Amino acid sequence: MTSPTPEAWARALRIDPEPAYSPTIGVLVEMLSYARLTTLQAVAGLDRAELDTTYDDFPHSIAMLLGHLAAAERAYQFISFQGLDPFAGDVPEYDRSLGAMTYGEHGLAVRGFELEELLAELAGVRQVTLSELARRDDTWLGERLTLPGFTDMNHHWIWFHVMEEELSDRGQIRLLRQAILRAEERAVEPAAQ
Repeated sequence: MTSPTPEAWARALRIDPEPAYSPTIGVLVEMLSYARLTTLQAVAGLDRAELDTTYDDFPHSIAMLLGHLAAAERAYQFISFQGLDPFAGDVPEYDRSLGAMTYGEHGLAVRGFELEELLAELAGVRQVTLSELARRDDTWLGERLTLPGFTDMNHHWIWFHVMEEELSDRGQIRLLRQAILRAEERAVEPAAQ
């Protein structure tokens, strides 16, 4: 996978509502798209070993963080679009995502995947989000959820939080990538002497 193109970056530096969406949802989609573009840039070119690298003081790998992004967005799809709580057992098909959602605490950790597989999962989840958002309007976006335990939130906050989660995890990914690159450089230095 290559880094995003200059054209993609030029387009990403403007927040113009996407015409397929109502105005506020269109702006939100632009922000979600920009966050994703920066994530793609942060992981470009990583191999399986780099994706699975962990450190004692930070046990999450880049693969785990990418899996968490997909799992979190999928959870919020159920909450926002379907009014279901995937954490209360309302959605049995979500169980396979619990490992990624909980960073391996309640299920399998995300390990052993190629970057293309992880990115395909992210893209598939995002496509569902975009398709569902296109079916809704700004009035819906401002409505509070009726799902017990989530009634303080409105749909706009949910999708803002998905973007916030991606930016937070992307920051962790960048730090991990720097640590991995430094470790790789140190491993090469003694051989060069």
